[in-house]
Amino acid sequence: MQPSTVLLLLLVTLPPLVICGVPHNHGVKKGHAEREGDGAYSPRHSTHAGDSETFDHEAIIGSAREAEEFDSLPPEEAKAKLAALVKRMDRDQDNRISKKEMKQWILRSFHLLNVEESEERFSDHDQDSDGSISWKEYMMEEFDLTPEEEPELEEERIRTDPDRIDELEMLEDDKLLFGAADKDGDGKLSKSEFLSFSHPEEDQDMYDSVVRSLLRNKDKNGDGVIDFQEYVGDRGRDQDKDWIVTEKERFDRELDKNGDGSLGRAEMVEWLIPSQDTIADDEAKHLFQAADDDDDDILSFEEIITHHDVFVGSEATDYGEHLHNLHKFEDEL
Repeated sequence: MQPSTVLLLLLVTLPPLVICGVPHNHGVKKGHAEREGDGAYSPRHSTHAGDSETFDHEAIIGSAREAEEFDSLPPEEAKAKLAALVKRMDRDQDNRISKKEMKQWILRSFHLLNVEESEERFSDHDQDSDGSISWKEYMMEEFDLTPEEEPELEEERIRTDPDRIDELEMLEDDKLLFGAADKDGDGKLSKSEFLSFSHPEEDQDMYDSVVRSLLRNKDKNGDGVIDFQEYVGDRGRDQDKDWIVTEKERFDRELDKNGDGSLGRAEMVEWLIPSQDTIADDEAKHLFQAADDDDDDILSFEEIITHHDVFVGSEATDYGEHLHNLHKFEDEL
């Protein structure tokens, strides 16, 4: 799961728990860091809202960690390292960067960001360091349980407590996706399976499970599609008229592609898992607007280096590692 990411996160604050008469405050149920308030995945790559400069830098460098460390470099060193990256962007080796090449590079960066974030979370969850994550390990990390506490008992408490309905929905969502990502059916997630679980946008085999999860939570009349009332759901409580009007406009103009008043499977997938291709295309256009000084729809190396602050800001520590990762994914796109 970032993707990246970003944006934002759907964090559900848990009430203090009382177990055997002893109060336990498990703090925040972490859940999918890639979820927005309306249920969509991959929020890091879905908007320029927030810190757009960080978004630009990560889209070029392909590592949130390295993008942050890049800021400590002197401008001349940053320019030199960016120049080396630009040579790798230049797939046809014509000493300039087309929008297609920029978009391909950004898509690669999005993938690298998702892998980086997923591997960081994997390390947190792999309690016994055996290279896989069981559902028990996942529960322990997500709910900050101590070794003495049984995840099965915590799960049962969530299921039987009417005040924890939001947590129950997230728990059931996670369990469904966990099972779908467990491709070999061994009850554990490998690193690659955890990437599918944490970042469903990376694995089309996860799409059906994401849709099933949505329908279970929102399809109140059981017709297999999501109408506007179901789309708004509990989020509409206590909202004013302007909020409702804005959401209705978004539903009609952006989500309901065929205008039939409801979201079918393809429309649900597009809503829940925003297209990385579209976002990469928008980001490439944004970078061209910022750096294409002669408006010829081509970026020369000079234009990119001149506007280095747009692309990397002054940002790659483990520079060699980043280049190694790029080699790894050289032919993916």
